[in-house]
Amino acid sequence: MLDEIIAERRKKLDAIKAAGIDPYPARVKRSFAIAHALGEFDAIAASGEKVSLTGRLRSLRDMGKIIFADLEDESGKIQAVLKEDVLSDLPFWRSVLDMGDFVSVTGLLFTTKRGEKSIEVHELQLASKSLLPLPDKWEGLQDDDIRFRKRYLDLIAGDNLRELFKKKTIFWETFRNALKRDGFLEVETPVLENVPGGAEAEPFRTHHNALDEDFYLRISLELPLKRLLVGGFDKVFEIGRIFRNEGIDRDHLQDYTQLEFYWAYADYHDVMKLTEKVYKEVIEKTCGGLVTEFGGKKIDWSKQWPSVDYVEAFVKANDLDPLTASHAELLTKAKELKLEADKSAGKGRLIDLIYKKTVRPLLIEPCFLINPPVEIEPLAKRNPANPGVVERFQIVACGTELGKGFSELNDPDDQRARFDEQMKLRAAGDAEAQHLDEDFLEALQYGMPPAGGFGISERLFAVLMDKPVRETVFFPLMRAKQ
Repeated sequence: MLDEIIAERRKKLDAIKAAGIDPYPARVKRSFAIAHALGEFDAIAASGEKVSLTGRLRSLRDMGKIIFADLEDESGKIQAVLKEDVLSDLPFWRSVLDMGDFVSVTGLLFTTKRGEKSIEVHELQLASKSLLPLPDKWEGLQDDDIRFRKRYLDLIAGDNLRELFKKKTIFWETFRNALKRDGFLEVETPVLENVPGGAEAEPFRTHHNALDEDFYLRISLELPLKRLLVGGFDKVFEIGRIFRNEGIDRDHLQDYTQLEFYWAYADYHDVMKLTEKVYKEVIEKTCGGLVTEFGGKKIDWSKQWPSVDYVEAFVKANDLDPLTASHAELLTKAKELKLEADKSAGKGRLIDLIYKKTVRPLLIEPCFLINPPVEIEPLAKRNPANPGVVERFQIVACGTELGKGFSELNDPDDQRARFDEQMKLRAAGDAEAQHLDEDFLEALQYGMPPAGGFGISERLFAVLMDKPVRETVFFPLMRAKQ
């Protein structure tokens, strides 16, 4: 059936070429977008001036001497009316046009007897001939594999999907504008790194032919941005892609957009105040309000977010103190919870696994989860009142992490000791433990001011939209089709 449709459309393509018409011209007539025509409809119609509108043909209803067509561009849709007594070459166009073709129509705006705003077509120009049929406008694409592999078809079939991605643009623009307004400088740092750092994640490796050297795709924006604090900048941020060679699920992608900022002479209390303010602005502008829905539950972001102590919440959920529990006790607890862990997992990894199973799912309303054990955060300052924990917070809501910040560690000796611990974990088989970065340690020895830092990924947007994160990226990574 599909072969027959393609063959028929190719015959039409040949007929168009035989008529001396370019089926793929470089330029066609266009006065303005369809939304503008509809918004200024009465004034344009009253002027009696011809206008040119462009778009994709979404329907063709042939009534004999007249054809009604729906013409759609990104901004909207309008009815095009093609009459034999007005468009002299209508018989030709009737024989070669298909749903899915892009066209330019020139004519007069008018309102039909049924009150539908339309354009009476006096001239038609083909902009691009479609050779494959479009998915059904109403049923859309039902197969997730096809939807993700051929996202352009999913976008054609669903207006709501296009609106989703417009919201995503608003989401990132609001973050960007809010930080710039607060005095932060937007910067760019390298994607390729000699040493991957700034997060606990397994990196992707690539080879640089000219240098004949292996590099890593960055897993975080953190360490280059901190070097800029050493260099004298006070407030910097970057919005960029990062890459992590980890599993695929509802909440994780292998390449995704992340925002990180670093703020000299601030600590995690300052960062918490700033992020709560900025999040509320972003959520309101993206969603139209501060109450969203996730998993059938209403989430109210408008209230002041409470702070939840990590250790206290862990003890309450597990009857086990993560600060004093031994490695063996934590490993036993992890096995009781049927978590994937073995002896190679360090104490910090075990605490984190248990927390994600027993504590995080219970945190539904927005909160700050503060002061976790030092073992799980190698890049944060110790709390001076309790050196066993670090000055870190996570924004948690809907049972998942939606951002993380901390008072940045700027003691080069403490940082080296923690990197050494991470390298021991790597030697024991933990592929996600952090690498020791000598260049970063050297930078710290020149002096980095006390600072607060923060990172957020596009997972927040997915949660706000109440969708799996793979639904909120244009082209999620897919296994090669055999």
